[in-house]
Amino acid sequence: MNSTPSTDGLPSSTAPLAGVRVVEVSSFVAAPLCGMTLAHLGADVIRVDPIGGAADYKRWPLTEDNESIYWAGLNKGKRSFAADFRNPDAQQLIRDLVIDAGILVTNAAGRQWLDYDELAAIRPDLIHVLGLGRADGTGAVDYTVNAAAGFPRVTGPENLSDPVNHVLPAWDVACGLYAALSIASAVYRREITGAGTKIVLPLEDVAFATVGNLGYLAEAQLGGSGRTRIGNAVYGTYGCDFATADGARFMIVALTPRHFRDLTELTGTAAAVTALEAALDVDFRDEGARFEHRHVLDSLFGAWFGKRTAAEVEAALGATSILHERYRTFAELARDPRVTDNPMFQKLDQPRIGEHLAPSTPMSFDGVHPTVRPAPANGDDTAAVLSEHLGLTDDEIDALAAAGAVRTQQKDHA
Repeated sequence: MNSTPSTDGLPSSTAPLAGVRVVEVSSFVAAPLCGMTLAHLGADVIRVDPIGGAADYKRWPLTEDNESIYWAGLNKGKRSFAADFRNPDAQQLIRDLVIDAGILVTNAAGRQWLDYDELAAIRPDLIHVLGLGRADGTGAVDYTVNAAAGFPRVTGPENLSDPVNHVLPAWDVACGLYAALSIASAVYRREITGAGTKIVLPLEDVAFATVGNLGYLAEAQLGGSGRTRIGNAVYGTYGCDFATADGARFMIVALTPRHFRDLTELTGTAAAVTALEAALDVDFRDEGARFEHRHVLDSLFGAWFGKRTAAEVEAALGATSILHERYRTFAELARDPRVTDNPMFQKLDQPRIGEHLAPSTPMSFDGVHPTVRPAPANGDDTAAVLSEHLGLTDDEIDALAAAGAVRTQQKDHA
């Protein structure tokens, strides 16, 4: 494992969002990812949770001590404020924090005390991002949105009739990054005009916009024949997964004529492919032709892969232009130099979880990735936040804690 890069990351004073403060009232993936992205970029992000944690505080995977690796992964670099959401005094404290910060990101719809109009009446330049399941306000999560988006009906083996879900919560991830982009854009507009912004971001619309942007909806609206399952092939071009003699599998993609030519030369099938072109009266320089006749091409190329080990295949492919990758497990990827030697990953000693390599942002700024900071525990920063941003004294904080309105950690105001 590599150590933290020699640089300490972006200095706090020059981080892109230095000086920006965000209050996050959220759970699960999209909104926490938004907040963490902003925190990596220098914003002071205060995650506000119920005392004991929100519904995602103990979400799998867990350590042997029942600590959520998942939660720690999506809340790096934030501060934690814990309060009783049913307590009127706690609700007012949270409202005060939002008004002081000027930015709220939340997926907690239906809480009147976090309503944009009420908060903006006090702070007109408020930036308020509300994540919804559907645009009509009804509930949805990534996996139900995905069912409506059409992809499970075109995912999986060609001869399968049942829908196949993907494991990656892609719409949550996209939604979280859209939310972060919307906040950065609104901050810029506020700097220029002084105006606040009410932003509503339905998860379902994130998925539907993506389906539209990729051409799937227009294809259907214009009378296309409709997508069908194609296994691990790549629609409209040539791609296939091949097994090696020792049981590994490689994904191969030939997007360009050069890629395809290198693939025929590598596998010793150039003459056979030329003869096939003549027999079928096609030109395989056209990626559409490669897609249409993919099955016969798969058979030609597959023999070469099946006679060689993964190491031999990897070495041979590395000397060509062919786009390729061996299928790996998460455990294999964790040991891969592309992770262990990657400056995006930094050694993090995460309290309650342990030391591991944790990612910063994929983008670097002037050659430097932002510093990765640990995720807090529930209520770690309650007292500090109340003191720093609302000006409460230790006695006032202790009284709120004693009344059960907030949860504090002794270290915050010892």
